[in-house]
Amino acid sequence: MARLKRRSISLRLAVAALSPLVALGAAKAFAETPANSAPVCWTPAALTYHKGDEKVQHGVATAFVALPQRKPAEFSPATGLPRGVIRRVKLPPGKKLVALTFDLCETHSEISGYQGGIVDYLRENNVKATFFAGGKWMLTHRERAEQLMSDPLFQVGNHTWEHRNLRRLSGADLHDEIEGAQLAYEQVREELAVRQCVGRDKATLAADHAPRRLGLMRFPFGACNPAALDAVAQEGLIPVQWDISSGDPAKSESAEHMAREVVAEVRPGSIVLFHANGRGWHTDAALPKIVGELRARGYEFVTVSDLLAAGEPVIAPTCYDLRPGDTDRYDRLFAPLSEPAKNSSLR
Repeated sequence: MARLKRRSISLRLAVAALSPLVALGAAKAFAETPANSAPVCWTPAALTYHKGDEKVQHGVATAFVALPQRKPAEFSPATGLPRGVIRRVKLPPGKKLVALTFDLCETHSEISGYQGGIVDYLRENNVKATFFAGGKWMLTHRERAEQLMSDPLFQVGNHTWEHRNLRRLSGADLHDEIEGAQLAYEQVREELAVRQCVGRDKATLAADHAPRRLGLMRFPFGACNPAALDAVAQEGLIPVQWDISSGDPAKSESAEHMAREVVAEVRPGSIVLFHANGRGWHTDAALPKIVGELRARGYEFVTVSDLLAAGEPVIAPTCYDLRPGDTDRYDRLFAPLSEPAKNSSLR
């Protein structure tokens, strides 16, 4: 496992580019647009959880969504990092930061859910978090995607187009799976900008809180290979994994056990994996216990970019959950979900 030195100028520049306000020149944007006279994007009722939002829908015609046909925003390939994935961050002594991350996965034949109770809790308790969203999820949940990307508490990252195992893809299919999420994000952000409305702070145009493009990426199934790592870097993305998995997609994992295990394993600089797409079965109930206990121990919750800016990323040369090689099994498990769509009209 390699550690990048703090003097890496390339990473510092990359992290700075991920800050929405820096990337967009917020002060300039505010000066040019009368945000204080713009309408509010969402009422409190529109922001909060709606019963049924968390349900995963299978076999519905609206699940099949075509890749956006648009030119991506300009970017440069990611350089200055060893090839691999960030698992956690080494922090200066005495600094107790942790990044909570939530995956919003969606495959080609379903519309996955939105666990709004999780988001409501994070907002009500001023907990920063990072959401790794699939491109198709953002298009089937446009309004929720806008709400997340425009909220100063949150950061949004790339979780590929349709959550395919990138170890099984190559060429155009590999490129499309990574770039598809970028294009979907840029399309939704553009639609939000057209609305010219203010977000939760009621002082800044909502789109001004969203960076021009995504800068972080998470591999589906936590699985990758050298070709996938190279493809991600060529798309200008920094791959982020985790050092603690909550295990929340397992229905048998109780909220009490999940909270106990996560709290026991967290250390300064940890990145914790959860799900908020209808498959975090007991995450809503476990989260208050986790946040309360960690705050009592002196931890502060930050986005992944904030965490990276505070220390040295700990980089593993390949992807894994608990130990190297343990996610290779997904080459066989869920293999049909990772095959390119046969209907060419969807690609």
